[in-house]
Amino acid sequence: MTDDRLGQLLPGWTPPPAPEGAPLEGQFVRLERMEPDTHAADLHRAYTGHDRLWDYMPYGPFSSSAAYHRWAKDTASGPDPLFYVLRDKATGHCGGVASYLRITPAAGSIEVGHICLAPEIAQGRVWTEAMFLMMEWAFAAGYRRYEWKCNALNIASRRAAQRLGFSYEGIFRQATVVKGRNRDTAWFAVIDAEWPALREAYAAWLSPRNFDAAGRQKERLSDLTRLVRAADDPALR
Repeated sequence: MTDDRLGQLLPGWTPPPAPEGAPLEGQFVRLERMEPDTHAADLHRAYTGHDRLWDYMPYGPFSSSAAYHRWAKDTASGPDPLFYVLRDKATGHCGGVASYLRITPAAGSIEVGHICLAPEIAQGRVWTEAMFLMMEWAFAAGYRRYEWKCNALNIASRRAAQRLGFSYEGIFRQATVVKGRNRDTAWFAVIDAEWPALREAYAAWLSPRNFDAAGRQKERLSDLTRLVRAADDPALR
């Protein structure tokens, strides 16, 4: 007998595996486990001249390739956060990073974060497909919840989360301190029940039929994900 006071039973629930960093391959992007000796110099090249990328990060900007390499070796080479480098298959260059973090197999929860995209990939299909590939791996592995959190002042990140199909869940006030400043944190998530419809939205958007000869989209991803999202961010209305 089910007792609704205690929550839904999960018969057969088995915690999923932690990610190991195997490469994720798409049409436009290859995600590779961060290897500072291999990736740091090209990433620093992509980030150079774009210091605003670090405004909401707890680290950066980096004055030299060597400084970025040291940070990557100290911070971005472990199992949690587990960093991926986004390699643009058209150019061969590394244009950004993203990570799995707060990996909690016992709860079936995993977060995507530390997303830092150079302008050369920030507007195209490369980074969107990268987000799709990371989400697809998580749900295929058996995770129940896929999270996105950001500084509540970072409207660009909140807009990106909503575009990608994450549902708004609220603000944690005075959640932490970053670079000596208060940070309120906006929470978003996708759950496993939403993934099949969301996966179809990504497939439709990434389809070659959705782009003209100049590479311009015909349908916006945010329009395709709108029917899947459980709640929209009120800051974006």
